[in-house]
Amino acid sequence: MNDLDERRIDEDPIKQFQRWFDEAVTAKLPMPEAMNLATVTPDGRPAARMVLLKQVDGYGFVFFTNYQSAKAKQLEINPYAALVFFWPQLERQVRVEGKVSKTSAEESAAYFATRPRESQIGAWASPQSEVIPAREVLEQRAHELAEQYCDRDVDCPAFWGGYRLKPDRIEFWKGRVGRLHDRMLYELQPDGTWTIKRLAP
Repeated sequence: MNDLDERRIDEDPIKQFQRWFDEAVTAKLPMPEAMNLATVTPDGRPAARMVLLKQVDGYGFVFFTNYQSAKAKQLEINPYAALVFFWPQLERQVRVEGKVSKTSAEESAAYFATRPRESQIGAWASPQSEVIPAREVLEQRAHELAEQYCDRDVDCPAFWGGYRLKPDRIEFWKGRVGRLHDRMLYELQPDGTWTIKRLAP
């Protein structure tokens, strides 16, 4: 499908997203799971960074991070955030908005156990978003932790885990000739259904 047609898109935006995501994976695009996460600082300034989508289903979009990071502190104060996926090779973009909550400790630990060992060590070693004097501090801490866990599994830190963004707005954008792009907006209604509207490009 080269356009967004009201007669052919899925009534469920999560299923429509999964369709597009699967097509991005099939096209072997570099890191199709990369998404821009936008939050708001306590003084109202927007803050954005790239994170990786690890799961999506009817409950929302899941990513993992350090709960003491800048983004986590911002979400603690204002739990609303936005995500943007951009697949330029397919001329497609998806914008997602909604409320964010932490995943359960069990979910976080289960995912942590699947991470490469180096990444598990890194989660412990890095005081994410804090000022450090030199890279050597990280490397030394990682070396110490590798020795500490040399003969056992790496525990999931209590300060590390997942977030789930439960969407209430999802917009799909498809590039078209002459910049007359397609934009379809899904909005969640109080009764749990989604409305679909076409927006001008």
